[in-house]
Amino acid sequence: MDLIWKEKDLKLESYINKYNKNDLKIMELALACRIAGSNRIEQIKRFALKAGYKKIGIAHCVSLTKFAKQLEDYLIDSFEIVRIDCKCGKIPSSTLVEGSRGISCNPAGQAKILADSNTEFNISIGLCLGHDIIFNNKSKAPTTTLIVKDRTNNHNVVEAFNAL
Repeated sequence: MDLIWKEKDLKLESYINKYNKNDLKIMELALACRIAGSNRIEQIKRFALKAGYKKIGIAHCVSLTKFAKQLEDYLIDSFEIVRIDCKCGKIPSSTLVEGSRGISCNPAGQAKILADSNTEFNISIGLCLGHDIIFNNKSKAPTTTLIVKDRTNNHNVVEAFNAL
């Protein structure tokens, strides 16, 4: 499959104008945090410090509570942390999806709780596909993803490419 655009058709001005002042500041901060030898967790902490954030939200899957807690412990010396798992509100699944059972994940509730807590930056850990989309769309604060759910590959999505 060919690229959908040709280099000669690229009009730089039409892309530059898509970025507002806040977008450019985020790109500048991200570049400043890209230090050789640092991992994603270290980069996230450096980014949040450089951005001047004081309060960070962690929205996570209950099955990854251990990792969310480890992240909280790593960040707590520099930030106020609000951590919320996906089963917040204990919503019966059948009230959201007919015929389903158990307690539903609540990504909209996670986003609301973090917004009500005035988090300035949110981190997503292991939310289900679709639930991560809802959380990101409803989050009031900028959000980054640290871990995506991949049950087959122990949450290491890159491994899936080996099977393709």
